[in-house]
Amino acid sequence: MKTFRLIPALFLVATSAFAQSTAETTGVNSTLGIPPKTEDFVKEVSMSDMFEIESSKLALERGGAATKAFAQQMIDAHQKTTTELKALLDSGKVKAQPAAAPSEDQQESLDELKSLSGAEFDDAYQDDQEDAHENAVDVFTRYAKEGDNADLKAWAAKTVPDLKHHLKMAEDLDGK
Repeated sequence: MKTFRLIPALFLVATSAFAQSTAETTGVNSTLGIPPKTEDFVKEVSMSDMFEIESSKLALERGGAATKAFAQQMIDAHQKTTTELKALLDSGKVKAQPAAAPSEDQQESLDELKSLSGAEFDDAYQDDQEDAHENAVDVFTRYAKEGDNADLKAWAAKTVPDLKHHLKMAEDLDGK
């Protein structure tokens, strides 16, 4: 009988999602209301912004009129939050690295959107936007309440109302 040794290096996967703590990526922190660590928050925000921007660019090409109007607002808003986060990181007030790419799940959603058009695209995009904004409201709210970096915590608190508004807008796309 052959025996196999597991090589630890095989388990080192270099994706943005795995760079986050397990408690944050599995949703355990959210369920328990525990704030994300600064590093996790920065990765989550940067991945979310990338996903919002890229999916919304697709929506400008493939969506109906209401979807396109919403998508342009999302591009503008999430480019703004990306710029604000980058300024905090560049100032040295926040010590963390943003993600280099969307999460694996987000990339799968982008790939699916690329294969759709018309009403199918609009429906999938709207669902993705609701999910993304529900997650963003959750992570920003948890960090705003108990995050461990004062500057990032203040920025998160300032951003939550906009994200709640985006979520409402995404929900309102349903049926348009």
